[in-house]
Amino acid sequence: MTQPVHVTVVARCGPGGRWRGAALFGPSGAGKSDLALRLIGNGWRLVADDYAHLFASDGRLFARAPETLRGRIEARGVGILTMPVVDLAPVVLAIELTTGGVERLPEPEKREVSGVSLPLLRIDPREGSAGEKVAAAIARL
Repeated sequence: MTQPVHVTVVARCGPGGRWRGAALFGPSGAGKSDLALRLIGNGWRLVADDYAHLFASDGRLFARAPETLRGRIEARGVGILTMPVVDLAPVVLAIELTTGGVERLPEPEKREVSGVSLPLLRIDPREGSAGEKVAAAIARL
């Protein structure tokens, strides 16, 4: 198994009952877990919080939680919560959390992870619409 990567991964059930994941990248305190909790509140499932094993297979990227973190997410100010999980999910979107300005109409970007190129979305997780932006971006794929 690969070394865990500092990332939070959530997944949404898409067409045909297939899970599709979004990898939330950002430094500690950037809002990865907070955004993940908001997405989970809207029907998404947790794959991994804070650290995930990311690995490529047949040109696709997959995520799985380290066993010690499986089904657990940190809610800052509340503590560790237990959540239903998706054990293994293909990751189809990379999200870079930023507190700087976000372009209104950015050019498409990519992020390479374990040799797999993913569409990249930069968002400010503090915005109330951050979860809807992630959902809209993944629905377009």
